[in-house]
Amino acid sequence: MNKFSNTVILASSSPRRKEILDEMGVKYEVIPADIDESEIKSRLPFLLVKKLADAKAEHIACEHREDTVIAADTFVVLDGKVYGKPHDRARAFEMIKSLNGRTHIVYTGVCVTCKGQKKVFCVKSLVTFKRLTDEQIYAYIDDCKPFDKAGAYGIQDHGDLIVEGIRGSYSNVVGLPVEELLDALAAVQGQ
Repeated sequence: MNKFSNTVILASSSPRRKEILDEMGVKYEVIPADIDESEIKSRLPFLLVKKLADAKAEHIACEHREDTVIAADTFVVLDGKVYGKPHDRARAFEMIKSLNGRTHIVYTGVCVTCKGQKKVFCVKSLVTFKRLTDEQIYAYIDDCKPFDKAGAYGIQDHGDLIVEGIRGSYSNVVGLPVEELLDALAAVQGQ
């Protein structure tokens, strides 16, 4: 699918985002954006996720103006609270336990830049968890090791064990909404 006249840069080291671009047939190189995320603020998660994606894209684009840069950030949100990456088993259990049997929001903010053109957007999906026992939660954590994933789960990593249903984009829940990304790539590249 690489009909791009320039280099495509993914400003993320996320294995899931790389897999999505691979499945799309996009040829790209990875240059993770190393920014201080604590400096970027918003009380509204859907705005914050867009600001973070924008900051990451701009950080890479300032050195790569002629290239196409794709940056993204994904949040899991329940009752206005943003769930980050758990980093250990106890925190992963707390997160999944609080999502248990409930519907939460997954926001992915994306920024695509190319030669001064820019598209920033946010996609929202709703994910409903099954009612899980503590044993099922621990089994999922031990099998899938979700310590590098927002909300302590990956829909693509045996998500069927914990997720009852999704309303919206599946690829958004994974971390990069494909349809909207294709539209943004076409827009910034003038196709």
